[in-house]
Amino acid sequence: MLAPSRMAQVAEHLVGRAAEVGSLDGAVAELDGGEARALLVVGEPGIGKTRLLGELGTRADARGFIVLSGSASELERDLPFWVFVDALDEYVAGLDPRRLESLDGEVRTELARVLPSLSDLSGAGATPLHDERYRAHRAVRDLLERVAATKPLVLALDDLHWADSASVELLSALLRRPPTAAVLLALAARPRQLPGRLAVALERADRVGSLTRIELAGLERDEAERLLGESVDHALVDGLYEESGGNPFYLQQLARSPRRAAGALTDAADAPWGSEVPQAVAAALTEELGLLSKPTRTLLEGAAVAGDPFEPDLAAAAAATREDEAVRALDELLELDLVRFTDVPRRFRFRHPLVRRAVYGSAPGGWRLLAHERCADALAARGASAAGRAHHVELAARHGDPAALALLQEAGRTSMLRAPASAARWFGAALRLLPESAPPAERVDLLLARAEALGAMGRLEESRADLLESIGLVPDGLVAVGVRLTVACAGVEHMLGRYAEARARITEALNRIPDASAPEAVALVIVLAFDGLFRADFDSMCDAAERALELAQPLDDLPLTATAAAVLTLARAWGGAIQAAEVTRTQAAALVESMSDDELAGRIDAAAHLAAAELYMDRYDEAGAHAERALRVARATGQQFPTLIPTLASAHFMRGRLAEAIELIDGGIESARLTEIPQDLAWRLHIRSSASLAAGDLETALRTAEEAVELTRELGEENFVSAYPAVGLAAALLPAGEPARAVEVLLGSAGGEELTLIPVGWRAHALELLTRCQLALGRRESAARAAAFAETAASRVGLPIAAAWAKRAAAAVALDGGEPAAAAERALASAAAADRSGAVVEAALSRILAGQALAQAGDDDSAVTELERAAAALEASGALRYRDAAERELRKLGRHIHRRTRAGDGGDAGLASLSERELQVALLVVDRKTNREIAAELFVSLKTVEAHMRNLFRKLGVSSRVEVARTVERAEREARTSG
Repeated sequence: MLAPSRMAQVAEHLVGRAAEVGSLDGAVAELDGGEARALLVVGEPGIGKTRLLGELGTRADARGFIVLSGSASELERDLPFWVFVDALDEYVAGLDPRRLESLDGEVRTELARVLPSLSDLSGAGATPLHDERYRAHRAVRDLLERVAATKPLVLALDDLHWADSASVELLSALLRRPPTAAVLLALAARPRQLPGRLAVALERADRVGSLTRIELAGLERDEAERLLGESVDHALVDGLYEESGGNPFYLQQLARSPRRAAGALTDAADAPWGSEVPQAVAAALTEELGLLSKPTRTLLEGAAVAGDPFEPDLAAAAAATREDEAVRALDELLELDLVRFTDVPRRFRFRHPLVRRAVYGSAPGGWRLLAHERCADALAARGASAAGRAHHVELAARHGDPAALALLQEAGRTSMLRAPASAARWFGAALRLLPESAPPAERVDLLLARAEALGAMGRLEESRADLLESIGLVPDGLVAVGVRLTVACAGVEHMLGRYAEARARITEALNRIPDASAPEAVALVIVLAFDGLFRADFDSMCDAAERALELAQPLDDLPLTATAAAVLTLARAWGGAIQAAEVTRTQAAALVESMSDDELAGRIDAAAHLAAAELYMDRYDEAGAHAERALRVARATGQQFPTLIPTLASAHFMRGRLAEAIELIDGGIESARLTEIPQDLAWRLHIRSSASLAAGDLETALRTAEEAVELTRELGEENFVSAYPAVGLAAALLPAGEPARAVEVLLGSAGGEELTLIPVGWRAHALELLTRCQLALGRRESAARAAAFAETAASRVGLPIAAAWAKRAAAAVALDGGEPAAAAERALASAAAADRSGAVVEAALSRILAGQALAQAGDDDSAVTELERAAAALEASGALRYRDAAERELRKLGRHIHRRTRAGDGGDAGLASLSERELQVALLVVDRKTNREIAAELFVSLKTVEAHMRNLFRKLGVSSRVEVARTVERAEREARTSG
């Protein structure tokens, strides 16, 4: 048997991994280029993943890089963000506070919700929402960029198959959108146990080429002998190698056994492994642990309960061991290499997670209960958070213990916003402890809380099950509670695409209310009205909404009446009854604007539905104002309403504020990816596709539109929810050269030739697109028919924007038919109508068509006027693809386009290659502005600034903001000198 100290030395010697080490060196070298990368090491337990990460850290450290490491832990899977806390918290705590002061206030607040060491930075601000926990992900990304600003950073995260849900979401976000700095995410995991979300993110990163994957196999026979060294008899190596399969940990563990080293290969022993570890290895480890003295074994068991890593005093508390005994035992464990030092003072790790599992599993069950209780008490004495103690309380609490119930509920509440999976776990634990004699209201509260947490994770079927159980527990007399739960359940069923069940549930609940005019009945009728949307049955929407408003008005309930009026306005707008909608819009707007924020907080849907209606009524500024207010109140009160961000982004888009729309909807997409609710994500991806198309990013437009359409297929029947993504995909397919498929998608998913699944107010928009697709296929007759349908829809609603779309469709048909004068007249009328509605981009698109028609009619001067006006508006809006189209037409007319750039006018060659906007960004970097501050100063999105920064790094040949500043300052000095 090898001496323990010798064994530890052998363990530090890397054998048989030449190719893998080459991949490590390549990953480290790539960091010098300033780009973020990811590295994934996968393999079975004991194969050497941790050791390879350690080698990476050693090599990176030798180059002067920052190396931070953390590890997930099998028994602490519900500690929110644990793997990142383990890696970052101590380092960040030791940073000069001035390095964090320049972070945006919102970023500091979000970081304080992730890292305990920054809890003092948590300031007052908006309450975070479930669907906005992506803000914490952005904050950590900002932190990593800040840490890597001066030198590259290697962030090594081990055992990710055990990562908590919050860490998985954060890591997936970082893989999907890496830091814009030299950051290497070095990850290790068992591939078959990876959480699904993380596996998808890793697969995507691999597919796009931002991930290097290393799969570890067992060592060869000669490599195994070199790993074991001269202390093992050569004659025994064959047997050890055969039993271990070349797995380094198994090999070393077998070599530790006196009986193995003597050649006595015993039968398998019972141990807490399951089938994961060869039983011979389990027997060897059991044998090793059996040689420990009782005090040492007791402390080791206490450490297994306390955590991995663990602190000695917490391990001693769990083990009920005196401090002096604990110190002696710890020394012995270190000498035996069962535990090891970490980089953090007074923190130790088990030699391997498998060792911890063996120790924990072999401790007596009753003793473990008391050890967890002692651990929880010790953490409470330290002032640990409820979430930090909940794991131990869950395992040790007695049934019906009121203190344990209170703590688990507190842990659930505090974890809900950033770690809903952990919250669901704690609420579930509280439900198991709740005695059968508890009042039904207590169980309902816990079920409702868990349903909310499950819904935030997208586990809608489980959320629905909890809500159904809650409904069954509500006594008949508690009508308001029953209605609240029924509305929540119907909302989940709508998200699941179970529309008929939701409708039946609402109708049944209505029938059970004795007073049909009661506020609870009105609330249900409002939901019933909104149900018509999913079937594109706007007549039934109007009927139910009219009934709701009629019932609400005598109740002297301002929020309820406002909501009923808003839903009726929305139903009328979608159905095309715009004049009637304007009457109730005026009423609803007056009611909503007279409500205090506290009143609005009770019915966020009043402002949300009003804003959505205004979007369909050419009232983009009012829609934006009402959506912004509703979003502010929702954030302040910890509520969420899924239509607010899409409505606000669409209002920005229509008003030509493309950068704002993109930044807002990108956040919406990040949040929707966390919940994975198909219709929410599909709606936001559709808006992003339209914005990408306008901005000139056809690849993103196609990708997001395809994903949106695929998501809506999961919902089954075609309806309003699936129709809009189909329009978005068709809009991207046409410029991609696939007009036939575009027509197929439109006719198949949006309601046939008349596209009846699109609300009447915006149906002309989809029909104008269909007109262009048919013309691209040479189907003039079909195109004329689509244009006629657009005119019918526009006449029905009487809105300027609908008229603009219909007239543009007619103009396209006329131009294709050789009637340029008529085409120009209709296109100019279209532009004028769009101007009246305030739709900046739409007006410019009509002017491009007018310019083409005028040019064909021989009126070049008028054509240039319209095209230049269009190009200027599109440039200001950020709609660069459409701007380029206008400029192409101008070039055909002999007009030279002056693009504002700084091309080769002397000075630094790299600097001369920058565009005007890139130079502006570079100068602001010199002023030490953050990306967020630059975005605010230039009135562009944060993502746009990040793209400019990447271009700056590439064009200037630098890898950090500091080098950008130095390059600009050097060029300015040289210019002054030459002057």
